[in-house]
Amino acid sequence: MMRLLSLMVLVLSLVMMGCDDQPQPQAGDGAAGAGAAAKVRIALNWVPEPEFGGIYAAKERGDFARENLEVEILPGGAGAPTWQMVGAGQVDFGIASADEVAIARARGADIVALFTTYQTCPQGIMVHQDRGLTSIDQVFQGGTLAIEKGLAYASYLEKKYGFDKVKLVPYDGGIATFLADKQYAQQCFIFSEPIAARRQGASPQVFLVADAGYNPYTAVLIARGDYVRANPERVEGVIRALRAGWQAYLEDPEPANKVMGQLNRTMDAQTFTEAAKAQEPLVLPEGMPAEKIGTMTLDRWQELIKQLRELGVLDKDVDPAACFRPTNW
Repeated sequence: MMRLLSLMVLVLSLVMMGCDDQPQPQAGDGAAGAGAAAKVRIALNWVPEPEFGGIYAAKERGDFARENLEVEILPGGAGAPTWQMVGAGQVDFGIASADEVAIARARGADIVALFTTYQTCPQGIMVHQDRGLTSIDQVFQGGTLAIEKGLAYASYLEKKYGFDKVKLVPYDGGIATFLADKQYAQQCFIFSEPIAARRQGASPQVFLVADAGYNPYTAVLIARGDYVRANPERVEGVIRALRAGWQAYLEDPEPANKVMGQLNRTMDAQTFTEAAKAQEPLVLPEGMPAEKIGTMTLDRWQELIKQLRELGVLDKDVDPAACFRPTNW
């Protein structure tokens, strides 16, 4: 009996010694223990579509897993308050636009941009090719224009070209009126409404708002500044995985499209394929190396802040360098 008790004490002592030797989780690492994958949540600002193809590709291919990350992707919808969710700590990461980041910071939220999907903003104005327009300024010389006036890009266009010669109507999110009226123009994303209109027999022509001089980074991965500073390796891992996912998606979008198609039944397989193709030059412009996917520059942020101040969208100065991930993070 005494030998049994002695053995039990010895075993218990060894177990306790082993526990003392184990590294303890540090504040902010999010791991349950050594080697455990960090759980993170990414909130999208729209439903699963090709604009998020690289995110889903990174998850399905195991790019996140290779960075020891367990990622949950939360689909969004119209008006999804992603930067507010990130700012409140409801999610670790979110997808927003660069102008939303600037607005958030002007309101005191420590929101930081980490990675941009689009180097060129996909926002545009769609017209009928039959009108023979050759530049975006001609859109504002007549006809009807459906646009959301409260958006920053709409304010930019109004200031630069004026809306006094066009009949303004609210944008309703569809293409029915466009199909019925040759003099009707409407806001669009290059990989969305034009494809739908073409599928219905129309011949749409798109002028990108970026060509008019307003080109904010779009579909940007954001996080809280304190979260980024507390978890630099995790953030680096997310960025590496996203870049790998986007590289893979640009090479072959079909695997991720199938996954997103199961989550978004409103978009058929052909539209997924066409949309993925249409957005390629916006994600990876000609001459840009694939390893630069997602990167941002201070010059672009400075120009955006300047434009937002001139438009009255920002009522106070915002430090452009604080808006996106500095090189020393």
